Amino acid sequence: MTWSRIFSSMIRREAMQQVVATNKPITHVADVPMQGNIIRNFTPNWFATTMGTGILSVALAQFPGHSWLFATGQALWLFNILLFATCTALYAARWTRYFHEASRVFSHSVVSMFFGCIPMGLATIINGFLIYGIPHIGDTAVAIATTLWWIDVLMSLACGLAIPFMMFTRQSHSIDQMTAVWLLPIVASEVAAVSGGLLLPHIADAQTQLTVLMTSLVLWACSVPLAMSVLVILFLRMAVHKLPHVNMAASSWLALGPIGTGALGLLVMSQTGPAVLSANGLAGVASAFGGASFLGAILLWGYGIWWLATAVLITLRYLREGLPFNIGWWGYTFPLGVFSVATLRLSTMVPMSAIAVFGAVLVAGLACMWLLVAAKTIKGAVDRSLFVSPCLKAD
Repeated sequence: MTWSRIFSSMIRREAMQQVVATNKPITHVADVPMQGNIIRNFTPNWFATTMGTGILSVALAQFPGHSWLFATGQALWLFNILLFATCTALYAARWTRYFHEASRVFSHSVVSMFFGCIPMGLATIINGFLIYGIPHIGDTAVAIATTLWWIDVLMSLACGLAIPFMMFTRQSHSIDQMTAVWLLPIVASEVAAVSGGLLLPHIADAQTQLTVLMTSLVLWACSVPLAMSVLVILFLRMAVHKLPHVNMAASSWLALGPIGTGALGLLVMSQTGPAVLSANGLAGVASAFGGASFLGAILLWGYGIWWLATAVLITLRYLREGLPFNIGWWGYTFPLGVFSVATLRLSTMVPMSAIAVFGAVLVAGLACMWLLVAAKTIKGAVDRSLFVSPCLKAD
């Protein structure tokens, strides 16, 4: 049975249940209640689950000598592949069955930002192929990762260009309503840049290595400076208009995402980039490149500590009001995860045990947060309370 027939069957079953419950005839699929209808209400927000799950799988692999952590991370990676495939199938089904409604996402000032979650979720799977796939399938894992990475590059650039353009032309935005979700379509490119840096040591051809390195640097440049600009506006917004509504509480952590990812990208490329440059006749700049990338990473990482502390304080403030759960809670996971991985990567390059301990504490916090958010998400998915599309709210 094809996916299309499965999803069609699901919709017909929901319609029949509604007929029985209300004793009223339903003449069209559109008459089925919106909230709780999985396919009709499936939005890009759900790909945030793949980001949070994927970054935890990557983080657990950063502790050599702890085989049980590696095995747990590998299981999470495999589960994340299934999760990403499921999200992709459901979202594709929505576009197939409810094209007109699905297309409204481009005009929505919040939900459209979550398109960036799709390439970022894919990037964690790509990284997993390089961490967990190579020990099992060798060069095949590298080939798969390389192909997926180029797809991820195109998707990231598309998000980073198309969504901001729609912000400029067809969406309604104001500073007082701004949140850190503005970062999501922008940050996708630097996440892809990290994956490119991780891919470099596994590529045999020197010219191809240089192409991947240059592409990764361009991706980083298309993301980090723009994200830093958004953070300036975000600081002003919070100083003038105070904190966003409690429903957007998790967005306070999103600011940590581009900082942690930007630092991680520089750390990775400071280690892998010089050899690539030297192999392509650029040995004269290889050392300077490595040093500049390393220094830039430390500065970004230090900046991230300020935003981490600020996010913790903001969250504690929100806790006084009560935090209603929504799918946006996954925003607590990925930013903390990339900053954790950046911290652990830095600890392997700087002989300071305190950095390694700090990184381990962050990963422990990430694991606890993932367990909490995953449990609440499963509950909300089972009772279908999380399947709500804000784009259709006016219907």
